Amino acid sequence: MTQPLPSHAQIVVIGGGIIGCSTAYHLARDHKADVVLLEQGKLTSGSTWHAAGLVGQLRSSASITKVLKYSVDLYKRLHEETGLETGWKMTGCLRLATNEDRWTEFRRLATTARSFGMDMELVSPEEVKRMWPLMDTSDLRGASWLPTDGQASPSDITQSLAKGARMHGARLFEGVRVTGFEMDGDRITAVETNRGRIGCETVVNCGGQWARQIGAMAGVSVPLHPVKHQYIVTEKIEGLSTDTPTVRDPDRRIYFKEEVGGLVMGGYEPNPQSWVTGLPGGDVPNEFEFQLFDDDFDHFEQHMTQAIERVPALGEAGVRQMINGPESFTPDGNFILGQAPECANMFVGAGFNAFGIAAGGGAGWVLAEWAVRGEAPLDLWVVDIRRFSTLHEDRKWVEERTLEAYGKHYTVGFPHEEYESGRPRIVSPLYERLKKHRAVFGSKLGWERPNWFAPAGMEPRDDYSMGRQNWFGPVGEEHAHVREKVGVFDQSSFAKYEMTGPDAADALERICSNYVAKPAGRLTYTQILNSRGGIECDLTVARLADDRFYIVTGTGSRTHDFGWIRQHLPAGADARLVDVTEAYGTLSLMGPRARDVLSSVTDADVSNDAFRFGRVQEIEIAGHKVRAMRVTYVGELGWELHVPIEGTGDVFDVLMEKGRAHDIRPVGYRAIESLRLEKGYRAWGSDVTPNDNPFEAGLGWAVKLRRDTPFIGREACEAATANPLEKQLACFTTEDPDVVLLGRETILRNGEPVGYLTSGGYGYTVGKPIGYGYVRSENGVDDAFLASGDYELIVANERFAATLHMAPLYDPPGERVKG
Repeated sequence: MTQPLPSHAQIVVIGGGIIGCSTAYHLARDHKADVVLLEQGKLTSGSTWHAAGLVGQLRSSASITKVLKYSVDLYKRLHEETGLETGWKMTGCLRLATNEDRWTEFRRLATTARSFGMDMELVSPEEVKRMWPLMDTSDLRGASWLPTDGQASPSDITQSLAKGARMHGARLFEGVRVTGFEMDGDRITAVETNRGRIGCETVVNCGGQWARQIGAMAGVSVPLHPVKHQYIVTEKIEGLSTDTPTVRDPDRRIYFKEEVGGLVMGGYEPNPQSWVTGLPGGDVPNEFEFQLFDDDFDHFEQHMTQAIERVPALGEAGVRQMINGPESFTPDGNFILGQAPECANMFVGAGFNAFGIAAGGGAGWVLAEWAVRGEAPLDLWVVDIRRFSTLHEDRKWVEERTLEAYGKHYTVGFPHEEYESGRPRIVSPLYERLKKHRAVFGSKLGWERPNWFAPAGMEPRDDYSMGRQNWFGPVGEEHAHVREKVGVFDQSSFAKYEMTGPDAADALERICSNYVAKPAGRLTYTQILNSRGGIECDLTVARLADDRFYIVTGTGSRTHDFGWIRQHLPAGADARLVDVTEAYGTLSLMGPRARDVLSSVTDADVSNDAFRFGRVQEIEIAGHKVRAMRVTYVGELGWELHVPIEGTGDVFDVLMEKGRAHDIRPVGYRAIESLRLEKGYRAWGSDVTPNDNPFEAGLGWAVKLRRDTPFIGREACEAATANPLEKQLACFTTEDPDVVLLGRETILRNGEPVGYLTSGGYGYTVGKPIGYGYVRSENGVDDAFLASGDYELIVANERFAATLHMAPLYDPPGERVKG
C-alpha cells in the first residue's frame, strides 16, 4: 500500500541521490528537523548509481577541502551507526606527472595540502612502479601521493545515509514527482507533487540533473548542464591487488580504480558530448531512471588508447561493462550550494562535476547547517550559488562554458588562466577603444575587463606558464606609471546598487559594521558581517542624500552582496534596494597627477579643501553629470568617476585628451592587484572571507563598537575584542625576487607551520614578491608574537626566507592619497 504524504513538513528535500540523502540525514541527526525527502523514482536512480566512486579530498579552497575530508570521515564510520556498509576503501591516490609544468603544479599542490593539514608526498617513478607494478612509468617525472584518498560504493553510501536519516526521524518517499510550488512573494509555502501537496517552511533542491528544472518552477536559476561521461569496468586482471591505489593520470586525461580484481577506467576528453535531449528547452526527461546511453566506443577510443599505453595489461583484459551516463557539470567546474537569490527559502545542492561521491557527506552537512541557520557554517564562496548572475540564465551560454570547463578537468591549472568560450559577452562602452590601446582582456561574471596592455611589438595575448608569465614586464610598467604619473582604469563592471527610502539609513546601519549614516556627501568603507563576525561583504557606501545611498562592490560579488543586503533588510523597513550596475560606467583616475587631469576636464573645485578624501560629489565632465568618489584601492591620489553609461566614452575621451599633458595612460586589473598588495589593501574572497572577522584581518578600525548601534555580528565582534586573537593577517616578502607567490603557500614561524598565504603577487615599487596570510596560534597572536618569530614560506615544496611586515610596504606622503 502506498504510504500517504504528510500535509506539512518543516523541510522538504527534493532528490534521493547521495546529496539529498546526506542532507536529510544531517538535518535529522544534527538539527532534529521535521524532514521529508521526495524522490521521483528510486533512491540513487538518477546519476548516483552509475558514479565511478573515486573519493579525493584536496581542492584549492581550505573550506572545500574540509568539506571533502568530512565526507571521508563520515564514510569510514557510517556503517557503525546504520549497519549498512559504504564500500569505503582508503587505498590512497597517485596523481601522475609527465612534464615539468605538471610537476610544478604538483609541488604547489603538495604545499597546499600541507597548508590545509594533509600529508601529500611527492614520489619518484620508481616508487610509483613499486606501488603499481602493472603500470608503465617510463615517461613519468614523478607523482603525488595522498594516502587518505580512496574509493567507495555510491549506492551503498546513499542507502546507508538514507537508513541513518530514517533512524533519526526523517521520512523518505519514493515515486513522488514534484510538479510545482505554491509561492507567497519570493517564498515557497508548499510543494506540489503528483501525489498531493506538502506545506513547508524550507525546500532543499538536491535534484541532480533535474535541479535546473526544479529550480525553474520557483523562478530559481540553477546553471548546470548534463554531459555524457563514460568509463569501463574490466574483467579480472592478473596481478592487480585489491588494495591498489586509485590513479589519476591527468596528462593522459584518464583515471583508474580497482574493482573486484579488475579496473574501472574513465577520462575527461577535450571534446565532451553534451546531452541535448530534444525535449522543450532541453529538459532532462522525468522518466530517465536507472538508464544509460548507448555505448560509444568510437568516442571512448581516445581514452582506451592512452590507458593501454599506461597499463599494457589492459590491452588483454576483457571489458565487462561500459557505463555511459549523464553527469551534471557547471560553467566553472565547482559545485553549487546555498540559498537561491531569487527565492528566500529554497536552498540548492547540485552540479557536482563528478565529485558528488567525494563531496556527498560534507555537502549534506554544510547544506543542512545553511538551511537551518540561514548562513553557511564556513566560507563556501567558491561553490555558493550566488557567484552566478542573470548571465547564467542563458542555457546556450551555460552549455558552451560548461563543456569548456569539462574539457579542462585534467589540464594543467596555470595561474591566471582565463576561460575562452562565450566571449565577449558583456562589454563596457570602452571595449573597442581599449582594444586599440592593445588591451588583453579577462572575463569576470561575463564582463570583458582589461587585464593588461601589450606594448608595441608584443602580441596582445596571455602566454600561460607556471613561472613568470609574459605580462610580468608590461604590468610592471603600468604599475610604475600609476605610482609616478596617472592612469585610468575601466572598472565599469563594478556592481552598483542604490538604496532609497526614509528608512534606508537605519537599515544600512543595522546591516553594515561601520558607521555609514554620515551626512550626505560622505562615503564609507565597510564590511557586512555574518552572525559569527565573519566578513560576508566588503564594499563602499556613499550617502547621496538623506534618503539615498549608493553602494559599490566587486564584480563577482554582485548577486551575493545584493542578496545578502536584501535578505537582511529589517522587517517593515521603508527602504528599496535596486541594482543599477548597467546604468553607470566607472573610470578610476589614479596617480599623483590625478588632480591635475581632473581639474582640466571639470569646472568643479577638486582641490583638497573642496573635495576631501572619503567624499562624494556630483560634478560635470564632457556634459555629463558624474558621481565622483574620492577613494583609492591602489594607494595613490584618485577618484572613482561613476558616469551615466551612455557618457562613459565621452568622459574617457576627454580624460585621455586633456591628460596627455600629464602622460595619462590606460591601466589594467593586474596592475591594480600589484598596487593594492604594496599598500596592504585586502581582497574579499581571499584575504577577507566569511571565516575571518575584521579584527583578525586588521580592519577593526572599520567596526563601530564605540557607537551604541546594533548591527549584525556585533556580539561576535565584542567577543573577539574580549579574547586574544587566534590568528592575524600579516604581510610577507621574500628576498629572492624570482619566487612566484600565488596564495596557499605555507607560512613557517621558527620552523613550524602557522598558516598559509591567502593571496600573493609581486610589488614592483618595492621590487619583491608579496604575500598576505593569517598567522595562527591557539595561545593567541598579538604584535609581540608576530614580531618575535623568524619566518619562511614554503613555495612549490621549497623553503624561502621571508620577512614579516607590520605596516604597509608602500606608504606615500599623505598628500599623495588624502591631500
